[in-house]
Amino acid sequence: MATPLYLAAVDLGATSGRVILGTWKGSKLGLREVHRFPNAFQSVGGHDYWNVAGLWEQIQVGLGAAAAALPKGAKLASVGVDSWGVDHVLLDRGGRLVFPAHAYRDARTQPGLKRLAKNRADLERIYAETGIPNVFYNASLQLAETVTSCPWIVDAAARCLFLPDYFNHLLGGRAANELTIASTSQLLGVKGRAWSNEALAHFGVPAKWFTKPVAPGTDLGVVKNAETLGGVALAETRVIAVPGHDTACAYDAMPAAPGGGDLFISSGTWSLVGFENPAPLLGAEALAARVSNERTGDGAYRPLTNVIGLWLLEGVMKDFASRPVSGDDWDKLIAAAEALPAPAGLIDVADAAFTSPASMKKAIDAHLVAHGLPLPKDLAGYTRLICASLGQGHADAMRRFEGMAGRKFSRILIVGGGSKNRLLCQATADAAGVPVVSFALEGTAVGNLARQLIALGAVKDLATFRAHLAKGLKQTVYAPKK
Repeated sequence: MATPLYLAAVDLGATSGRVILGTWKGSKLGLREVHRFPNAFQSVGGHDYWNVAGLWEQIQVGLGAAAAALPKGAKLASVGVDSWGVDHVLLDRGGRLVFPAHAYRDARTQPGLKRLAKNRADLERIYAETGIPNVFYNASLQLAETVTSCPWIVDAAARCLFLPDYFNHLLGGRAANELTIASTSQLLGVKGRAWSNEALAHFGVPAKWFTKPVAPGTDLGVVKNAETLGGVALAETRVIAVPGHDTACAYDAMPAAPGGGDLFISSGTWSLVGFENPAPLLGAEALAARVSNERTGDGAYRPLTNVIGLWLLEGVMKDFASRPVSGDDWDKLIAAAEALPAPAGLIDVADAAFTSPASMKKAIDAHLVAHGLPLPKDLAGYTRLICASLGQGHADAMRRFEGMAGRKFSRILIVGGGSKNRLLCQATADAAGVPVVSFALEGTAVGNLARQLIALGAVKDLATFRAHLAKGLKQTVYAPKK
């Protein structure tokens, strides 16, 4: 009988983080959540920041819990860290933090965002260089504002590490920029694996802050101070640079068909709609559609677009005293929404008014009034409207990709929180006219662990891992009704 291999996935989300213990045995992956903790940015003096020290503390607690959950005498083979994109830290030559870690929703980027949007020549040039559109959260805009507001930082800082890079470094690995998280920044060259000198110069970001990105699967060294984390169980644990961007991890976990006919949706606060492609999608049409050419775990491309996602529903629920808190509550809400007739009209989920309103319900109501549409009567009504609108947004993104890439998608694969929402899945299938396959899959953690297994030589490659994974996955197929 094969000896089990134990691994830890540190998966950091903007609202919660977790540490998952993975067990690989007989070509099957077992998952156990050993630690979960809340996360949120905090506002101080009109700006938004992440509690980096708090995240590090929770990571250490989680690895201790992973070690404690191992069978007697077993050891943790490796650990990998992923997080949301773009956010970063600046370190001095001794590795000390020299600037607070701003959260991507901080409004400090707005002047730079508007400035670039007004200069068509610069906008097209930066897009051709990086393959990343002009979006408020881009690390390029964040770093440009940092340098402009605090010019002393150019001398004080020696390195810029994105959050997964930083926690890899704290765990004991060398300070390295990983490819997929680097590709979210609007500073990486789209046609290679080097930083774009033109983009760095445009945004005034020092090139010395970065090193050439390492590929996912790179071994960064052994966990240090193992005795304080989990004792002998972590004494030989390798730090693996998994795809640092959680979306890249989620895409790696998708049991995609080898022929490439699948569209992917990672559905959560954002709906990240895209596909795997050997080349980026560039040019005027891609720029107008705000296609982001981020990298896959294999170094190819993930042309994708952000549909605002379940942020709409999360926001609306804040205005209702009675809202779901359990699985049964969610089932009742979805059932009530399904029983309602189709909405008289949909909201445009691409409307910037929904990005970060003081009240999501008021923003949706204003949008409906402006378009002569009736307001929902209750939370079930808003849920029906939002799911139908998101389904149309997903379908619109699919059709744009088909036109730009000259291909047809035969299925939509969906993972993440939205994959559990049957109303959203069915609305997507109906609007797109193709089946939606929902997987009972912890996508991000599974993709994180997959890259560790490949790095350790336990699995040949991603295609092999996906084939093994697909055999045991529970899936639900939503056929289009019209």
